[in-house]
Amino acid sequence: MQKLSRNDHIDLYRHLSFCAVGGFFGCYAVLIHSGVMGNAQTVNLIELLLDALRGDLHAVLLHLGALVLYVLGTMLTVLLPHWWGWDMHYVSPVITAAAAVAVAFLPETLNTTANAVVSFVCAMQVQTFRKVRGHAYASTMCIGNMRSGTEALCAYFHTGDKEILHKALTYFGVVLLFALGAGVGSTATLHWGAGTIWLSCGLLTVSFLIMFIHDEEQKLNE
Repeated sequence: MQKLSRNDHIDLYRHLSFCAVGGFFGCYAVLIHSGVMGNAQTVNLIELLLDALRGDLHAVLLHLGALVLYVLGTMLTVLLPHWWGWDMHYVSPVITAAAAVAVAFLPETLNTTANAVVSFVCAMQVQTFRKVRGHAYASTMCIGNMRSGTEALCAYFHTGDKEILHKALTYFGVVLLFALGAGVGSTATLHWGAGTIWLSCGLLTVSFLIMFIHDEEQKLNE
């Protein structure tokens, strides 16, 4: 089994920190802004269809806006590097932080706008940070990570390969950090309400600093 280098560990911490941010944003959007899940779209799509069947046009537009902004965020993450050569590993956290500041100043009467912003930045994040230790994952949702982690754990039980066990633990670590981020978001929201979004700026700052450390380590190793 290949031993992780210091740079590999830093890269892992970087991804885990963004998972915490993803959990935080998901919880914040649900508790503060109309109960719409901004960071994953499965529930939004189901609720959109249910609201359409009930004839609730306002609710349909609310969920449709989150869905459209999620698609737009994904598209821009793919296209911007081709258009202007931007490194989305740096651009995405900056846009996310700017969005968090913007949402902090939005009144609760603009829930639709706030959820659209959350959907947009979460799409950028999940598209930008797609692999940890060479394994595909999602930083703003859990179901795929849980499936992959469980599959790897079963493979370890069958083969006894420690590398596969580390793969499983990586996925479960991602899920755990997402849950911790959501837990922090939930607890903070109970105390500070909409102002909780400022905490995400602190989480993003930590993630950004880890990213710079990772890049500096990478340059030293070249």
